[in-house]
Amino acid sequence: MSMQQAIEQKLNAEYQPVHLQVENESHMHSVPKNSETHFKVTLVAEAFEGMGKVKRHQAIYRTLAAELAGGVHALALHLYTPAEWAERQGTAPDSPQCMGGSKRDPARQA
Repeated sequence: MSMQQAIEQKLNAEYQPVHLQVENESHMHSVPKNSETHFKVTLVAEAFEGMGKVKRHQAIYRTLAAELAGGVHALALHLYTPAEWAERQGTAPDSPQCMGGSKRDPARQA
């Protein structure tokens, strides 16, 4: 099972989401081809009702503790209640371009 599939499986089982999108964004970073190290998760679930943003993130970190300890380097989280998702018209922010590693501006590396 791929890392992306493992993440999807755990999040589906734990949160019964209204919407779940797990995107492997490793290709946007300075990592070897076919890496599974950088992910963007958009998760909409009723479980987030009454829970602040920090608590939501902490819950996901607990759920994905093994993945974070075993290869996932970066995890962008966009976590919403169904009402918040409706207010956003079903869209999550785009990820910024990576500026780390070999993609840094040489002028800033001094």
